Amino acid sequence: MNRAVDIAIVGAGIAGASLGAEVAPHASVLLVEAEDQPGYHSTGRSAAFWSQTYGGPLIQPLTSASGPLLANPQADFHEGSFLKQRGAIHLADSGGLQALESLTGEFEGAQVSLERLGREKLAAAIPGLREGWNDGIFENSCADIDVAALHAAYLRQARERGARLVTGAKLQRAERGGKGWRLITGNGSFEARMIVNAAGAWADEVAAAAGVPALGIQPYRRTIVQLRVNPPAPTDLPLVIDASGRFYFKPEAGGRLWLSPHDESPCAASDCSAEELDVALAIDRLQQVVDWAVERVEHSWAGLRSFAPDRLPIYGFALGHRDFFWCAGQGGFGIQTAPAAAKMAAALLLGKAPDPLVAHIDPESYAPARLMN
Repeated sequence: MNRAVDIAIVGAGIAGASLGAEVAPHASVLLVEAEDQPGYHSTGRSAAFWSQTYGGPLIQPLTSASGPLLANPQADFHEGSFLKQRGAIHLADSGGLQALESLTGEFEGAQVSLERLGREKLAAAIPGLREGWNDGIFENSCADIDVAALHAAYLRQARERGARLVTGAKLQRAERGGKGWRLITGNGSFEARMIVNAAGAWADEVAAAAGVPALGIQPYRRTIVQLRVNPPAPTDLPLVIDASGRFYFKPEAGGRLWLSPHDESPCAASDCSAEELDVALAIDRLQQVVDWAVERVEHSWAGLRSFAPDRLPIYGFALGHRDFFWCAGQGGFGIQTAPAAAKMAAALLLGKAPDPLVAHIDPESYAPARLMN
């Protein structure tokens, strides 16, 4: 049996690591990670971009609030920016015009720079663009994120602030005792006053292990393919996103291209891998957009994105359980929102006033109680 802590955070991906770093100055923290390496699943397999429109208008406040901390972190947290300017083009054929109009309408009044583009500007920005792709929106602020560096910085900061990490510790069950919880894991037993559920795709399983009602968090498989194309992908190519949600692609180092069919295939929480059919579908969709020759597939993988039924994240105490806190359901936007989400969740967890960075964001939109009606 280990020394009791105030808070055990189950999951040390970006959600658990960032929250642990925020909470550690105020409470004793244990990060309980199922894998031998934190961030092995969703965090380590991200397409790695920061987009204010990604996730919709209720996610945008968290993304926008996170932007300054990602762009200009404090020197003792990370040297240099986590972001590299990329820009994004939301591209539409004739069937995607309504989606472009909806995008503009959703973010009207928000401080998000969106510029409508016609065929001439699109063809200049995307070499080899095929006929039929005549409309688009340019999102200037979109940037690449150095996900590995951000995750490592949060883990390091959490450790420096006193948090402890235990790996290979998949939660088997959690039992309530007189002073809190006893967590039985694959790497020993631990005691904690409170549990934070930051287990990503496994969040409902963690709730069940603790006897807390699940919230219907569903994991989905998302495929990424790394290609060599000819001509090589331009290094200054923006992130290109189909307005109708059928693909996105962006350049990577050495003329490579990262491509996704924008798939969301329901699956069990697991160490998933790319399906051949999804890889072929991604390539077929790319070749309908640009006239680049695909020379070879260098690598393909799949990551898990987990959503609540309403596709909003969940931050707050479980209804009727003030010792069990949800930090889950971040879908594919958990990394780009991590700085702001961690500050907001830490204030809720500790019962403190919110950081000025997130004081304008209403946490009720993300409260677990909304899913219990």
